Amino acid sequence: AEAIARKAELFRDMHLKVVPLSPELRSAGAELTAEDLDRLTGVADRVVVASPSVDPDLIARLVVLCRARQIKLSVVSPLRGRALPVLRITQVADLPVFDYDTWDVSRSTLMVKRIFDVIVAGGALLVLAPLFPLVALAIRLDSRGPVIFSQLRAGANGDPFRMRKLRTMSADAEESLSEIVRLDELREPMFKLRDDPRVTRVGRLLRRFSLDELPQLVNVLRGEMSVVGPRPEQVELVERYEPEHRFRLTVKPGMTGPMQVFGRGELTFAERLAVELDYVENMSIGRDLRILFQTVPAIVRGTGAF
Repeated sequence: AEAIARKAELFRDMHLKVVPLSPELRSAGAELTAEDLDRLTGVADRVVVASPSVDPDLIARLVVLCRARQIKLSVVSPLRGRALPVLRITQVADLPVFDYDTWDVSRSTLMVKRIFDVIVAGGALLVLAPLFPLVALAIRLDSRGPVIFSQLRAGANGDPFRMRKLRTMSADAEESLSEIVRLDELREPMFKLRDDPRVTRVGRLLRRFSLDELPQLVNVLRGEMSVVGPRPEQVELVERYEPEHRFRLTVKPGMTGPMQVFGRGELTFAERLAVELDYVENMSIGRDLRILFQTVPAIVRGTGAF
C-alpha cells in the first residue's frame, strides 16, 4: 500500500489520487461486503489490493463487487525482487503458472545494443559539439578548477573505470565529501544530497537538465558504459553491496536508465533496485528505445534533479 501511494506521489502526471481505507475497512480483511465498498466514497476508478499475502476468496468477492459498480480491480503481487515473475501467465497441464526468465541476454541482443550505443553516442557528440565550448566557458567563469570531472565508478562485473562528467561542484569537492557524508556510516550503499553545498551555480543548472552527463558519451564509445542501463555507482559504495544488490553489475552502466525516468534522486534505494532489476531481467533494444524517449520528458519534469 505504501508503494502504491509512493508511485502516485512520484508520477503526478498520471493524475492519481490515493484514497486509503479507513481503519475499520482495513481490519475487516476478508469480511468486506457491498456496504463496505459503498463506503469508499472517494473511489472513482480503481480498487487496489496490496497485501503481503493474497486471499483468493476475498479477491473473488471483490471481482463481483467491482464488476457491479464498473470499478477496476488490481492486485499488487506479494512477490518481490528476484521472486517477481515475468509479466505473463502460461499453462502447464491446464494449470495457470507464473514463468520466470532464467536465461542470459542473447549475444545477438548484446551485439545490437553495442551497435546502437555507438550510433547514438557518435551522433550525439557530433550534434552537441557546438554546445561544449559554451558550457566549458560558463563553468570556468563560475568557479576555479577543471571543466571535466572524473571519478572511479564500478562498471560491468564491478570492474572500475573512469567516468567523466562536466564539473558541477567546487574543485575540492572530493576532499570535502567526508565533512558532509561518511560513507562507512550510511544505512544503505547510496546517497544523494538534495542541497549539496559543494554544487556551484552553473553546476545546479547543468544538473537540472542532466547536461553534466554529456562527456559520458565518450565512455559509451570506449565500451565502458551503455546509453541505457543502471547508473554507475562509486566503487566505495559498491564494495558495501550485499549479494542481492550485485545484479545491477551484470550489465554495463548507462547514461540514462530506469532510475532516471522513474524518479531520479527521489527514489529510495529499494525503489531504485526494483526498477533496475526489472530492466536487467527484461533487457531489450525496444526497452532501451522507450527509456531513451522517456528521458526527455523526465528531464523536463525535473523530478529528483539535484
